[in-house]
Amino acid sequence: MNAQRVALLTDSCADIPANLIKKYDIHVVPLRLLFSDGEYEDGVSITAKEVYRRLPMEIPKTSLPSGERIEGIFRAIREKGYEKVIAVNFSGGLSGTANMVRLVGEQFVGLEVAAFDTLSGSLGTGMTVLQAARWLEERRSFVQVCRAVQQIIRTTTVFFCIDTLEYLQKGGRIGLITSFAGSLLNIKPIISFAPSGELINVAKVRGRKLAVQKMVGMAAGLVQEGAAFNLAVAHGDSPAEFKELRALAKAEIPGALSLFEGEIDGTLGVYTGPHLLGVGVQLLPDGLFPED
Repeated sequence: MNAQRVALLTDSCADIPANLIKKYDIHVVPLRLLFSDGEYEDGVSITAKEVYRRLPMEIPKTSLPSGERIEGIFRAIREKGYEKVIAVNFSGGLSGTANMVRLVGEQFVGLEVAAFDTLSGSLGTGMTVLQAARWLEERRSFVQVCRAVQQIIRTTTVFFCIDTLEYLQKGGRIGLITSFAGSLLNIKPIISFAPSGELINVAKVRGRKLAVQKMVGMAAGLVQEGAAFNLAVAHGDSPAEFKELRALAKAEIPGALSLFEGEIDGTLGVYTGPHLLGVGVQLLPDGLFPED
């Protein structure tokens, strides 16, 4: 436990590796996946790999965690001796999870809860949680970290290269993405999060390899020379391509303060389909802690 007695809470869509969850004692609220044979908790009773394996046969429905599940995690946090919670959650443009955590936190007795909607997912949410953890490790106060988290949510951008819009259309998560007939032409969409937290397509490239290069180039274009930033890369059931993506991102976007590697969770995988590749940058502007 950190000296400030501040706990971190996120959800299964943050895609934080187990070793980092353990290191920083991050509390994870699992979203739910509803298959025909029953209900599963993302990352708890079903793995992302299993979800991807089952997608060709069945696209499950997704559901936010119950209020009781969230309340139970808050109770566990309180019983550990924490006094405050910083909750950093999946985009409200795709899920009601962030709002549910906020509502339960407001009513929970014994903890001061600050809840944030990252308006992002996977890499964007995970980077923000881990940066908050590092600040707490540096003994930044609850108020300082909350203020800084609010700022870096606005300077965090993620891009995903997906094979097809089929899953977004079938799952009703097409959001602000413009549909196009690209499968016959091998056109690959690159998507990101709009300011509203909905998904939006930002580029269309012919061929998977060129699409990945374009995606990394777009991320690199956000980082000015000398800027402080975090870098993140992730994949959904594409480990071989992920190695190539990681090498490309490190070469094209050098100088990151930290590199976060994740595997896309089952919930986001249901929306986008398998073989997802992602890259994200999180700018850490000057003045996050003006009192220094």
